[in-house]
Amino acid sequence: MVSVDSLLERADSLIVDRPRVVIGAFLVLTLVMAGGLGQTATQSGTDQFIEGNEAQEALDEINEEFEGTTFATDTGGTTLIQRSENVLSRSAMLRMLAVQERAQAREDLRVVGTGSAASIVAQTIDPSATTLAAQQRVIEDASAGQIDDAVRRADDTPGFRSLLGEDYNPTAASASATIGSLTHEVPSGLSSSAGQGGSSPLTSIQRDVADIADAVGSDITVFGSGIISGELSGVVGDSLAIVVPAASLLILAFLVYAYRDPVDLLLGVISLVMAIVWTFGFMGWADIPFGQILITVPVLLLAVGIDFGIHAVNRYREERVEGREAKPSMRTTTDQLLVAFFIVTGTTVLGFSANGLSDLPPIRDFGIVSAVGIVFTFLIFGVFLPAAKLYADELRESVGLPSFGQQPIGSEGSALSGALGAGVTVARRAPKLFLILTLVVSSGAAAYGTGLDTSFSNEDFLPPEEMPDYVEGLPAGLAPGEYTVTETINFLEDEFQSSEGGGTVIVYVRGNLRQEDSLEQLYRANEDPPDIIVAEDRRADAQSLLGVIDSYAARDPEFAALVERNDLNDNGVPDDNLEDVYDALTAPDSPVRDQALRFITEDYSATQVRYTVEAGNSDAAVVDAGEELAGRVREGGVATGQTVVFKAIQDTILLSSLTGLAAALVATALFLMFIYYVIEGRPSLGLANLVPILVAIALLAGSMRFFGVPLNALTATIFSIAVGVGIDYSAHIVHRFAEEFDETDDLYGSLDATVQGTGGALLGSMLTTSSGTAVLVLAITPILGQFGLVIALSVFFSFLTAVLVTPPVMVVWHEVTVA
Repeated sequence: MVSVDSLLERADSLIVDRPRVVIGAFLVLTLVMAGGLGQTATQSGTDQFIEGNEAQEALDEINEEFEGTTFATDTGGTTLIQRSENVLSRSAMLRMLAVQERAQAREDLRVVGTGSAASIVAQTIDPSATTLAAQQRVIEDASAGQIDDAVRRADDTPGFRSLLGEDYNPTAASASATIGSLTHEVPSGLSSSAGQGGSSPLTSIQRDVADIADAVGSDITVFGSGIISGELSGVVGDSLAIVVPAASLLILAFLVYAYRDPVDLLLGVISLVMAIVWTFGFMGWADIPFGQILITVPVLLLAVGIDFGIHAVNRYREERVEGREAKPSMRTTTDQLLVAFFIVTGTTVLGFSANGLSDLPPIRDFGIVSAVGIVFTFLIFGVFLPAAKLYADELRESVGLPSFGQQPIGSEGSALSGALGAGVTVARRAPKLFLILTLVVSSGAAAYGTGLDTSFSNEDFLPPEEMPDYVEGLPAGLAPGEYTVTETINFLEDEFQSSEGGGTVIVYVRGNLRQEDSLEQLYRANEDPPDIIVAEDRRADAQSLLGVIDSYAARDPEFAALVERNDLNDNGVPDDNLEDVYDALTAPDSPVRDQALRFITEDYSATQVRYTVEAGNSDAAVVDAGEELAGRVREGGVATGQTVVFKAIQDTILLSSLTGLAAALVATALFLMFIYYVIEGRPSLGLANLVPILVAIALLAGSMRFFGVPLNALTATIFSIAVGVGIDYSAHIVHRFAEEFDETDDLYGSLDATVQGTGGALLGSMLTTSSGTAVLVLAITPILGQFGLVIALSVFFSFLTAVLVTPPVMVVWHEVTVA
């Protein structure tokens, strides 16, 4: 069996005796990995998170199978939003129909279906007006009185009200807002989703539709997944354009302070760039798409890479200031730090890999990419940087170039060393009392943190409706573009989601709808609905095929007679010969064909029922109501709708976060115990190493709730990240302490040497990483700003607990296991 010492000896020989070979090999590997950069695809928005979601799959089928489904977010659909004094006036309806007709006439726009309140009004006046051109002629020829009367009669048509804004007044035949729809034939394999994706073939289509709308009139705007796609792509770029320069300047400033030498600074920056190139090159070669959550990976690589770089250079300087030559100094440095780096890498990889247990694909990808990136960072900073540093120093000495700032950070006697020694002071005087107080504070923070909210919405990934003030003062090159999607989404939700402002829940039913009691099941399901469902006379106010049947029977005696013949219990719902009823509704010459096909498929195998939810109810209550209504249908209904889909993802996010944290802690504890058993013969050091990070996680959870940061698609990873990154700080101190204690057998002297030697490097790493990541709060995407804040807090708490909590823990550990 190969011993740890023999492995270290081989690594030392490679780094110290053959630095040019190491440098050359790493540069060649960098070129190879860079080849994958151009192969990385991009992915953004909420549709990354919906894979395998039953409610989303049901919503996808609704979007694909039912014609004219206006409110379901269909990646093949475009929404036309019209706002004017009265969108039900003759001129306004003609403009809506003109936009639809011109779009339909262009083959490249692939329009296969349209829908609008104007179409319904026209067909109410003349049921034979089945084309957009005919509908325009009907509206043009009708008198104002005929139009107003048709609007009032159309009010009974299922779905008509849902196309009009909140202020719709059937008596006055007026409304200030309406929406129409265009359905496009899109390439096969492109599914719909409650969220919106980053790349969409509809982007250019919807831009062309917008040009048509602008030519017809200024009161119609275009909205859809293509428009959202363009803004999602733009907001990421604009956020990075603001954040990257600010973060780079801050990080560079702190690195200048930490290294205080231009050559060392250059080597550190080159190593950071290599780590990022390797990681993103790996993504390209592995065909892993770059999603918004992976924007965090460079931040994490910087966090670990900066820490490794500062530790490597600082530890080497500790040896050099003692008068030792370069090679022996680097050999001592790598002997100690390769073990520390390996411990940190192992725990960090385990922390990040725990996200691979998530049911959400982007979080799984994050776990893989970040874990691989940390391994690359270990190799670059543990092997390449020491070799490059040694070769640079030898070259500098051979040509007589001066060196600068070679004093290690936090050296003995400095003001900084005194501040860093606070934890050792506490450890000397009252370690047990301090740990008891720490337990009380962290327990309180953890209990408070259990009230964290969970969030998942389109708005997480989009810029706010109003840009922050600092954006207005940015120079032209950094100023973001104009974003309208959030304002449009808010308008649609306020005006159209429901007359009560509470939203919609859909029950999707798939089965043989020819069975005699199929419609009776839908009828009975509407009796005594859950309290949050809008109802009248204890019956749900639902949009369904039953409403189409009632509406058509009221105006067509022949169809009414068909319903009556097949209504065995005289409740107005057919329960015999249902296929004949469906055939009459969906016949090519049926005036209600379009309305019927919004609620039943042409093969009579599926239907949908849309329920309006009262305002002010939680997502959980909406989901419970939907599931109760779905359970009333014997055919096997599925509750769906955007609220249901997003609530399911919220639950998955919370489960992912807790599962990731538990897995990270268990795996890290076992790994640390094993490593410390192998290298020190003291597995209990592994448990001692975990104490500071547990305190840091408790403080982080409480702080997130205090600052109002929810668990969302990005921050759900924070607790496993806190284990992975946070253990870095305490692992460096514990390992250095173990090394010092083995040499001197002096408890407090070892703690002093550890904090003075390692604490300064940890401080430099913390300042650089936390300030660099905190700059993400400037991002115009809210979710990035929240993630930047929690990463900065995580790093700060990890450093604080490492230097304050670890020394008392080591004193107690010594009393329990050594003394």
